[in-house]
Amino acid sequence: MTIKDLKPQNVWSIFEQITKVPRPSGHLDKIREWLVNFAKENNLEYKVDNVGNVAIFRPAAPGFENAKGVVLQGHMDMVAEKAATSNHNFLTDPIETIVDGEWLKANNTTLGADDGIGVAMALAVLTDKDLKCGPLEALVTVDEETGLTGALGMTKEMLQGSYLLNLDSEDDGIITMGCAGGVVSCITLDYTPQEAPADLTYFEIKIGKLHGGHSGSDIHLGYACATKQIARLLYRLGKEIDFELASLNAGNLHNAIAHEGTAVVGVKAADKEKLAVIVNQFKADIEGEYKNIEKEIEISCHSTDKPAQIIDKDTATRVIEALFAAPHGVSAMCHDIDDLVQTSTNLACVKTLADKKEIYIEQFTRSSIESQKFELAHQIEATYKLAGAREVREEGSYQGWEPNLDNHILKVAVESWEKLYGVKPIVNAIHAGLECGLFMKVRPDMDMISYGPTLQNVHSPKERCHIPAVQKAWDFTIDILKQVAAGK
Repeated sequence: MTIKDLKPQNVWSIFEQITKVPRPSGHLDKIREWLVNFAKENNLEYKVDNVGNVAIFRPAAPGFENAKGVVLQGHMDMVAEKAATSNHNFLTDPIETIVDGEWLKANNTTLGADDGIGVAMALAVLTDKDLKCGPLEALVTVDEETGLTGALGMTKEMLQGSYLLNLDSEDDGIITMGCAGGVVSCITLDYTPQEAPADLTYFEIKIGKLHGGHSGSDIHLGYACATKQIARLLYRLGKEIDFELASLNAGNLHNAIAHEGTAVVGVKAADKEKLAVIVNQFKADIEGEYKNIEKEIEISCHSTDKPAQIIDKDTATRVIEALFAAPHGVSAMCHDIDDLVQTSTNLACVKTLADKKEIYIEQFTRSSIESQKFELAHQIEATYKLAGAREVREEGSYQGWEPNLDNHILKVAVESWEKLYGVKPIVNAIHAGLECGLFMKVRPDMDMISYGPTLQNVHSPKERCHIPAVQKAWDFTIDILKQVAAGK
């Protein structure tokens, strides 16, 4: 079985086309062109705004001109993560999809169902000739994953409707009505490169095959963070033996929990065995700590060629200590909604930039309370300033989406789900970023909800989409639109 055999066929057909278009965040020209061509091929009006968002419009069906308009919204970019063994090029290669029972996954890369499946549903609605309803709009935004760029640049002209259905949530049977805000801390430390001593033996320490996952919705699950763990190992190593640090790299994206990392170190010949003992003991400790949630973890230490340069000792020590001390994970739980994370931070990545003689670090802080978001971000700033960082700047700050239970489209959606599936849906807020809060700034009069089919392990190479849940989400969407068209 392939993706062509899945139902609803109209949704999966469009999603398959989307998977063939490279669309990592920051590289969206090809998918934007594809969306515009989709509109032209289906004789639909469209707009492209100054930041690159695309809106495609379907007029009301005859007899439904006075029905309220609905915006179906998703984002065109995807998180580009792959397994260490993958040769996939996200700038040129299509996503290779695999049907695995009731799940659709990719071949050692992110699938891009976040939010390709939401975009596919929105476009399928626009081209559903049997649907009788009021005016519809598919709004597809840019770079949601890297700072909600499209939502930040939104204007009223691109939001033409009374209601908005955000199709970017990831749990079947859950309707979302609120989300956390976020801010990225970008840290730079300068270092002085030094010639690598010839009398040392060099080793590559690697941590890999961690679970990874979404830095918001998965942060409370306790997955090991490769950035944090490799800093922990290096700190332990420094207490036992003298070593030189040549490079330190872990994680890739601020919105993904780091699933792998490497460090190249140099030690005296007399300390080689001790290095191996420390790494093996650390491996045993981590395997014990995470035995129920990190079942494939790999920690290794292998000899490698002598690097051309190393990081000066003072900077290396300060970087390791700062990464070890920096917060990571859940900081506070919500007092108003059970089991909802209120504030967290993700120690996302560290990169040795030899050409710039810099070490670059990113942390992504989220909170449903704006004051707590900045308090934790400032704690992070203080930590790295103490470590001698040249620069700590905040980027991409955005407010959360305040929950509103007095929301008409929410009431319609709850009744629709109960009618279709015999149970009431769960209504909640999430500890992840959605664009709705920023849309509310532009259209405070617009009622909004978010939902979608079940996705697991998003922002990681293990991402997968539950196929039956796509059918349910599709039927749910169609019924909501019918209810709105009927004046409910």
